[in-house]
Amino acid sequence: MIHVLIVGAGFAGLRVAQDLGSVPDIDVLLLDARNHHLFQPLLYQVATAGLSPAEIAAPIRSILSEHRNIRVINERVERVDLAARCVRTEQGGAYRYDYLVLACGATHSYFGHEEWEEYAPGLKTLSQATEIRRRVLHAFEEAEAGRQDHEEPWRRLMTFVVVGGGPTGVELAGAIGEMSRFTLARDFRRIDPRHARVILVEAGPRILPMFSEKLARRAVRDLESLGVEVRAGKPVTGIDARGVDIGEERIESRTVLWAAGVEASSLNKDLESELDRQGRVRVEADLSLPGHPEVFVVGDQASAIGPSGAPLPGVAPVAMQQGAYLARRLRALARGNHFTEPFVYTDQGQMATIGRRRAVLQRGRLELAGLVAWLAWLLVHIYHLVGFKNRLFVMVQWAWAYLSFGRGARLIVDREWRDHPRPKPEAE
Repeated sequence: MIHVLIVGAGFAGLRVAQDLGSVPDIDVLLLDARNHHLFQPLLYQVATAGLSPAEIAAPIRSILSEHRNIRVINERVERVDLAARCVRTEQGGAYRYDYLVLACGATHSYFGHEEWEEYAPGLKTLSQATEIRRRVLHAFEEAEAGRQDHEEPWRRLMTFVVVGGGPTGVELAGAIGEMSRFTLARDFRRIDPRHARVILVEAGPRILPMFSEKLARRAVRDLESLGVEVRAGKPVTGIDARGVDIGEERIESRTVLWAAGVEASSLNKDLESELDRQGRVRVEADLSLPGHPEVFVVGDQASAIGPSGAPLPGVAPVAMQQGAYLARRLRALARGNHFTEPFVYTDQGQMATIGRRRAVLQRGRLELAGLVAWLAWLLVHIYHLVGFKNRLFVMVQWAWAYLSFGRGARLIVDREWRDHPRPKPEAE
């Protein structure tokens, strides 16, 4: 019996666990700080009120309940002790392993300006998605209230800035533009949401740098058709409660959203191994930690080299293929067999959606845009959702949204959970 410890239930970690489920002679322990698996590619839909949180997330225990050899613990790992072959959690737990799989993913990077996070939340968790939804919808509500004498001016309230021109930023900006021009257009009386200003800012020379220039230009046109202003070659130099500085230009905005950069889990600092610029571990060809063949690093936490010689991107297909490969390797090790095959990534292409019937798709020489790309994006994302119930709900929700331009999850959830917040105690 070998003991496999998996840290993180994202795409890579969950795939390893599922493929090792009910395998004789393998005991699996899965640790995660959250109790749910999150389908991150659709997180922007929660942030823009297209879907509810439960439609893109599922309890980890429920997903793995049929496998009696898998135990799930809801704890956050604080550090990895390579010498003792154990991980230690914030709650004081210490868990030993024969083989360790680190699949903790990544978080947002503010490039040394962590103070910006308060004013520009990122989009990696359900909590962040519902906070973005709260800020966006609340801006329209404040503008409708029209208390211009002592509140911020209408223009600042109705200006939304998305920082980062990758797929997440493009999808977020397009969804806000579509929501303001179609979904909310008839819901207000004193303001016209169609006059909202949505600005997408990218420091690089163009948006969607991982796509061809042709598809990137098509994405710009589609965004502009939704009223989104695209500012490429414009690095952000400052963010505060009143807006954004882009070089010498100042944009007054109450709602700034961050989709510009990521960095790997801080656990990588315990691994005494070489890291790349994003803090990802440079792994061996078999995804193991250099010098530690019993430790594997996968997903956004790892820097693995692809067929082209460049590091693989931090996307779901990479993580899922790594998880499947690693499960095969561990099953072979459990049987006492040698497994010398390196990990090889099969490129399944990439896609990004801009709005209703608008998307771009690229796979090798194949390039698609418009309705066909949007339908392909729709089918791929529904297929990869965990659980039939989630797929059915999302399919029905999108069908309704397509016919009606409706967004049924437009709920503003306060950060204060008590109906009557208690006063803060006076300092003694």
